Amino acid sequence: MSRRRLLKGAALAAVPYALLPSAPAGARPRTVDHSSAVWMAADPANYTASARPLSYPLDRVIIHVTQANYTNALAIFMNPRKKVSAHYVVRSVDGHIAQCVREHDIAWHAGNWDYNTRSIGIEHEGWVDRPGYFTDALYEESARLTAEICRRYAIPTDRAHIIGHYEVPGTDHTDPGPDWDWTRYMRLVNFA
Repeated sequence: MSRRRLLKGAALAAVPYALLPSAPAGARPRTVDHSSAVWMAADPANYTASARPLSYPLDRVIIHVTQANYTNALAIFMNPRKKVSAHYVVRSVDGHIAQCVREHDIAWHAGNWDYNTRSIGIEHEGWVDRPGYFTDALYEESARLTAEICRRYAIPTDRAHIIGHYEVPGTDHTDPGPDWDWTRYMRLVNFA
């Protein structure tokens, strides 16, 4: 072993572990915007990189239902051929939250480019015709997430700014469906 290589190894060994880079230089850190979320990255082919709210103002949260189970919804967002994503997915059984797209980026969730640029999309595990998926944990954790997003971007916590996918102009979607309890959800958002 050369003297130079030996000295480089000794110098590296002296650096505290916490100071070593955890990602390649120039790579974006995989941090989450919501403290209790886990990072489950959507494929970059399924969203648009942006610098919101500087590039586009944020003024809405859009509520979705996955029409798939939690694991399959995440797999769809990770598949570059699907061309769809949401910022968050909330699991039914326990309210666990995965973040798939950073809030400053534009997720492709609304089916309307203008609404995509101005909103945060939250998917909820379940089906519009199976209300049993809308558990207490799902409502409570989603409401905390929505309240935090609204505080962060000064979005009013009312039904004009927290909307269902079916309320997006030009959409043919029906989610979150007739069994989504908007009165309860808005009460939880405002309480949070």
